[in-house]
Parts: sequence; structure tokens; C-alpha cells
Amino acid sequence: MTTAIEVTGLRKQYGDKSAVDGLDLSIATGEVFALLGPNGAGKSTTVEILEGFRKRTAGDVSVLGHDPAKPTREWRERLGFMLQSTSDQFLLTPREAITHTGRLYPSPRDTQELLDAVGLEDKADAKPRTLSGGQRRRLDVALALVGSPELVFLDEPTTGFDPEARRQFWTLIETLREQQITVLLTTHYLDEAEHLADRIAIINDGRLAALDTPAGLRARATDSVVTWRENGTQRRAVTATPTATLRELLATHEGELEDLSVSKPSLEDVYLDIIGGAE
Repeated sequence: MTTAIEVTGLRKQYGDKSAVDGLDLSIATGEVFALLGPNGAGKSTTVEILEGFRKRTAGDVSVLGHDPAKPTREWRERLGFMLQSTSDQFLLTPREAITHTGRLYPSPRDTQELLDAVGLEDKADAKPRTLSGGQRRRLDVALALVGSPELVFLDEPTTGFDPEARRQFWTLIETLREQQITVLLTTHYLDEAEHLADRIAIINDGRLAALDTPAGLRARATDSVVTWRENGTQRRAVTATPTATLRELLATHEGELEDLSVSKPSLEDVYLDIIGGAE
């Protein structure tokens, strides 16, 4: 398995403040990799260093076999960038923006194909001021993909999307995985990371707090939550032995237990626990 991104001992210092403090990451070619963390954790700084937009203080970084601190045009043509507000810079329709941007690359994707893929076929010739925030973000996705990149950086890609648009975007990312295109994704939506990512890295205070598959992260939570309703009051028990808890409930209650359920903590629960522990 080849490696798309290799990071060893990455540091970024601003005076006495360490934005990134000794980070190690290895991302395989074709992997969908999610980078999570609270605001100020260092994930945006890390991504900007990988993209070649910010210089690092120390450490070794390789992106598609190249040092991003020394970017070349040929190297950038192999990458796709979805920044916070790419499409806001355009006074063009979506069709014109995609076509214009595609001319900057040696092997651009078909404009109409991209419009269909991101759900903008009905807004292809709309004036920019008529696009909603979610529609502009869809255009941002298209602009990141127009150059047929080997590696795509997607920064909070579904912000402002409605549920249908988010699902459509998820399908697009799954298609990129099938094409062995590497995706580095930052998102605040834990369900999105769980659905899309092969692995998830959680960063806090500039350090790697956890790195695992979504299932591996969820498996860190050993306790289960048993809930039921008793005399009109919702009851809740957190336990490492849910079967024993159920036996005790059945032994001390007659008849059916109302609204009885047993669940494992969600990925969001695990994430918040990891961040809290790191802090």
C-alpha cells in the first residue's frame, strides 16, 4: 500500500504558543481520512501546512512524495482544494466557474458531469447572488474536483447543506474512494466522519489524541446505557454489564418495562470523552 501523506514530528510555533506539537500521521493512497478536533486544536494549521499554504516550524512532511514547503505547479495540479469560501470569489455562474477553473489544469473533468455530481444541474447558469449558502458549497466541491486530483482536501464541505444534499455529497465521496482518490476531510459532523472515513484522527492542543477506524473508536467505550420509564419518570443506568442490569430490572419489576432500551455510546460520546480527557 502506497502512502499519499506522511507526517513525522510536525510542529508549528507562534512565539510561545504551539499550534501543532509533534504530530505524526500516515495516510494511505485511496483512503478517506477525517481530521477532527475542537476549534483551536491545530487541525486547520495542519491542513494548511499539508496544502503548502503555511510553513512549518519543524518536522518532516511528504504529500504525494513532495515537500509542500516547496510547492511546484506540477505538484499543485495533482491536488484539489476546497477552502472555506472558494466560490465567493467568482462573479460567474457555476457552469462558467467550473469551465474557467478547469482550463488551469491539464486534464480537467467534464463540466456537466461535475454539475450533475454535486447537484447543481438546475443552477448551472444561475447568477452567483441567487445561490444559497449550501449551493455555493456544492460549487466549492466541484471546483476542488475539476482538475481530476489524486488528493483532495475538503474543509467543512457540507456546512449549510440540507439532509438530501449531504447524502448526495456522501455518495460523491464514496465514488472518489472507488477511484482510489485520497480524501482528507475536516468536519464537525460526527455522523459524516463515521459514515465516510476509513480512519479518524482526533487532534487536541496540537497533539494526536486518538487515531483509529470509526468502529475502533466506538469500541473504546466499554460501558452501555440502559434506559427505561418507571412511574412516568425516565430512568438511566450506565453499566459495563448490561445483561446483569437487565436481569436485576426484570427481577424487581413486574410485567413489561416501558421504553426499555440498551445502547452503546455514539462516536460523538467517545469523541467528547477523548477531547475532555485530553484537556
